Amino acid sequence: MKLIDRYGRKINYLRLSVTDRCNMRCRYCMPAHGVEKVTHDDVLSYEELYRISQAAVTTGIEKIRVTGGEPLVRKGIVPFLERLSRIDGLKQLVLTTNGLMLDEMAYDLKQAGVKHLNVSLDSLNANTFAEVTRGANLVKVLAGLAAAERVGLPVKLNMVVMRGVNDHEIERFAELTRDKPLAVRFIEYMPALKEPGWQKLSLSGHEVLERLGERYRLDAVDRHELAGPACEYRIPGAKGTIGVITPITGHFCKSCNRIRVTSTGKARSCLFSEKGVDLKPILDSEDQLALQGALRTVVTLKPDMHNVSVDQCDHTAFAMSNIGG
Repeated sequence: MKLIDRYGRKINYLRLSVTDRCNMRCRYCMPAHGVEKVTHDDVLSYEELYRISQAAVTTGIEKIRVTGGEPLVRKGIVPFLERLSRIDGLKQLVLTTNGLMLDEMAYDLKQAGVKHLNVSLDSLNANTFAEVTRGANLVKVLAGLAAAERVGLPVKLNMVVMRGVNDHEIERFAELTRDKPLAVRFIEYMPALKEPGWQKLSLSGHEVLERLGERYRLDAVDRHELAGPACEYRIPGAKGTIGVITPITGHFCKSCNRIRVTSTGKARSCLFSEKGVDLKPILDSEDQLALQGALRTVVTLKPDMHNVSVDQCDHTAFAMSNIGG
């Protein structure tokens, strides 16, 4: 079965948030004062999240990315992931993490059936990293990356590029791909919080490629069907790849293949759109066919493209941790 939206896009990718809690406070993800925490009763149980996943795969989803907040802070996450990995028809189970707990959990994640990790890492400098994350420990994250490498768990590193903050490290991140099979992706800063003057932090993907092009030859890499939104390249002879994700200056909406579900059961068609369906009442009814129908409805609500750009930012401000990154 296939999920096709109004614009002919095949929707085969679900981002599933299991918690709004996080052990970092990244400046682009949540305001300095933090966010109002969702109550325990509002967060979906693992059984409810499993039922959503099962319904999604039945209707045509082939890839599930488990997100947060930080998914590894939720107790019982490994058995849940193992159960997800066994859903008949699911081709790829992946997970996004900030890496703080990866050192002690990498082996268990691999055994549970996680195919690869996306690790958020915005600086290789301890002081800059602490500034961006409001105090997190870079050494812990690097230990987590080493653990993932030891157990053979492929990693994509996500770097949100911020002008005047970490953009001087672009080349250093690119160098990581020479000797290790890492996929390093440079992501344009997104104004989720709509903070005044956010544009000064913005650095386009085009400029990132221009800077890298001054030092390296970059060969384009073909995308596979379940790939994310990155345009990918490889330095000749490198073991890894470089990707650029341009949600602001180069909308990839025409090839968007995803929907998302928050930890409280709100199914959304787009990160920057509030259109969606509350799945909680349907979960309460335990009607799996109705759940499948609701997910199809979410797909029909998917917009042609979002309206966020350097010059336009009319969405309602939100914390990424509440939506699912």
